[in-house]
Amino acid sequence: MINGSQERILELLQRFNSGTTICIDILSKDILWEGKSEKTIRRDLDAIKKFFPHSFERIQGKKGCYKAITKNIFNQLIDKERLALLVQTFNIAQQNNFLDTLNIKAEDKKIIAHKIEKSKECYHFISKPFETKKGDTLLLKEIEKAIIWRRYSTLFHRERGEIKEYQIKPYKIIFINEIFYLATENLEGEFPFSLFRVSNIQEIQHQSKTFQINPDIADFIQYMQTPFSLYKTDFRKYLITVKLVVSKEKARFFKVKKFLPSQKVEEERDDGSLIISFLVTKEMEVEEMIKKWIPHLNVISPLSLKEKIEEDLRGYLGLI
Repeated sequence: MINGSQERILELLQRFNSGTTICIDILSKDILWEGKSEKTIRRDLDAIKKFFPHSFERIQGKKGCYKAITKNIFNQLIDKERLALLVQTFNIAQQNNFLDTLNIKAEDKKIIAHKIEKSKECYHFISKPFETKKGDTLLLKEIEKAIIWRRYSTLFHRERGEIKEYQIKPYKIIFINEIFYLATENLEGEFPFSLFRVSNIQEIQHQSKTFQINPDIADFIQYMQTPFSLYKTDFRKYLITVKLVVSKEKARFFKVKKFLPSQKVEEERDDGSLIISFLVTKEMEVEEMIKKWIPHLNVISPLSLKEKIEEDLRGYLGLI
């Protein structure tokens, strides 16, 4: 025969398994917990956590409320409306062992993996991140911990066949031009901000000391448009406006798509051409795009960029 404590714990397990949200203030009014203190209820929850540490999680924004990650929740996650996005995410990250990191039953993993594989048959990703390697999933999880805990970290990064060591504050994992980078505040050297290719990171070691985020660097990371973005303190003071003319033949492409987040249509001309602008940290950020669209893009300003593009073209044509 079970005692009162065992009965309460079994009841909690049954409710969690059915997907019920458990809130301490509501539970205190339940007949099984009538007259029990909040401390007693938390002891019941702790008893479950002791033997099933991943059985339920606290609901953010709801004090004293908890919910289990059940099969029904995963069925909702993998419904037809969300499956295409999930497939794309898996392909972008190329993390075929992603499911291994989820604390769900093996049979549930198999069901999800099968659904993803079937949907992948409908997609062909020509462009994928090529700089991934075995073990990247575990490395990314370690980087995530350093970012979430805001821990000073020691980074070991491969450069030209050598492993270099850096003391950093890890801010964000970012994905630009099909490559994963770790954006950091660099505590040594000439540059206060650095990007490190995740594929070249050999190891990250967390330190016990925590750090405060530099709001200017955090703002810069949100503003970044290319891997060539250049950080300076109070970077917004140094942004450069680039103005271009787009021919009428290609204007439609620049109306429907932003080739950089800062792209802005300044004027639609009577002949169908456009004047567009970009706000960049340095001219190099738009050079490659301009060259791809020659002869349909012409630089209005700055003059230094116009001269640089013309000089490069003369070099390609052997006129220098």
